[in-house]
Amino acid sequence: MKRVISTDDAPAAVGAYSQATTNGDLLVTAGQLPMTADGDLLDDEPVDEQTRQCLRNVEAILEAEGLAMEDVLKTTVFLDDIDDFEAFNEAYSEFFEAEPPARSAVEAGSVPKGAAVEIEAIAVAD
Repeated sequence: MKRVISTDDAPAAVGAYSQATTNGDLLVTAGQLPMTADGDLLDDEPVDEQTRQCLRNVEAILEAEGLAMEDVLKTTVFLDDIDDFEAFNEAYSEFFEAEPPARSAVEAGSVPKGAAVEIEAIAVAD
């Protein structure tokens, strides 16, 4: 059975979606933008800092369920510009130093709200 996850430590959903959902075995986050829990969009920051904020949001959602970044099985990354990949990857690596999850990274051409990056994750929850 699906259960919705919500935490005040990550940006609130601003549309017809949840921060994350779980079925008890897997936790799936919505795409996380570089937005603080207070709703401040960091779209003027360089891509490495935007990446860190996206992953801090993923981390906060996981922690709300007693999970950690080590529980992430897969991430999907949407970049506004694939030329930002190297800077993105360097910041991303800070969060997954050992045994990183599977990952897809694609140039989306346009990320919501003018951000440079959006990241979603799937984690094992059991």
